[in-house]
Amino acid sequence: MATASSTVASYGVQARSVPRGGVVLLGRLLFGLLFIMSGPNHFAKQTIGYAAAQGVPLASLAVPLSGLMALVGGLSIILGYRAKFGAWLIVLFLVPVTFMMHKFWGIADPALAQLQMIMFMKNIAILGGALLITQLGAGPLSLDSRHSR
Repeated sequence: MATASSTVASYGVQARSVPRGGVVLLGRLLFGLLFIMSGPNHFAKQTIGYAAAQGVPLASLAVPLSGLMALVGGLSIILGYRAKFGAWLIVLFLVPVTFMMHKFWGIADPALAQLQMIMFMKNIAILGGALLITQLGAGPLSLDSRHSR
């Protein structure tokens, strides 16, 4: 007879090592908060102007659209409502932003290049977290988990 501690979840993690709902909720909150806090800045003229100066095509449209994607994706992840879709929005937001706004390889000043490399790597790490959510979903204490009952 199998015990609860030896039961293996569908993705190969023992049941007793699966994080509790509160920890997952806190993780979603901290992850999504980044996009909720930064999203509104994408509607500011300074942000649009900076993106245009970095070579973003149609910055006056692309930057506000990216802000909307960040807000909707972040809110979706925090609430755990269609979190996989919200995470895909974050992925679609991060890929172009990371490669267009943090081109550390083209900067001559070593200090600025290092700063942009840090920002680039930060975005890559966040992208990894978003990709995990696209596959694993919101977890417990989410609106998605209430729908699956």
